[in-house]
Amino acid sequence: MDRHTRKELKTDKFAQGVGSGFEFLSEHRGQAMRWGLIGVAVVVIAGGSWLYRSHQTTVRADLLAKAMQIDDATIGAPQPPRLNFPTAEDKEKARIAAFTDVAVKYPGSQEGAIAQLAVAAAQADSGKIDEALKTFKDVLDKAPDPYDSVAKLSMAQIYNSQGKNDEAEKLLRQLIDKPSVFVSKEQATLALAQTVAKKNPAEARKLLEPLSASPRSAVSRAAVAELGAISASQAPAQSN
Repeated sequence: MDRHTRKELKTDKFAQGVGSGFEFLSEHRGQAMRWGLIGVAVVVIAGGSWLYRSHQTTVRADLLAKAMQIDDATIGAPQPPRLNFPTAEDKEKARIAAFTDVAVKYPGSQEGAIAQLAVAAAQADSGKIDEALKTFKDVLDKAPDPYDSVAKLSMAQIYNSQGKNDEAEKLLRQLIDKPSVFVSKEQATLALAQTVAKKNPAEARKLLEPLSASPRSAVSRAAVAELGAISASQAPAQSN
């Protein structure tokens, strides 16, 4: 991705949509695995649409746009001009095949990264956690900035769900040191506080207090809620 494109991403709806998706899931982190890791679906939908509508059509963008059309397809009764599939299973099979095609043909590109993130989220949601980690790792190693930050945050979420908090903590500290348009320092800090809360509640409080004092947002509300959870966990049990 060239510098001009990265600069545009900082202000367009692509980045805004990803931020909103992460903030929502920050408040509902217990459901994050079930709904598709840390707003990855938001990245794919916003990113694919943005590329399709806002950029001169290229072979890569056109192929991604076709995958996005499948992603947006209806099920059951046709609703022209959208694509239609008879069952959810048929749609998902076609969707994954289309995104996989983009990922295989254009590794290392932003289109390929968006497609890989879609595939990884689908793998995780279907319980193929090892495969999802492998796909996210490939995005982390090969994708252009800032898509690698989404993969890193998603990997941290998986590690937390597996109880591998040390691995998650390492990735989140890297994100704090190097935030992106998709994963802000505040978002990464909140995720880190949630990760270390049990083993080091004092550090978690230190991380959360500045966030809770910031202007009201999904991140600040989540920080306040997390501080409350920490206080409740440390409160002495009441005798009957």
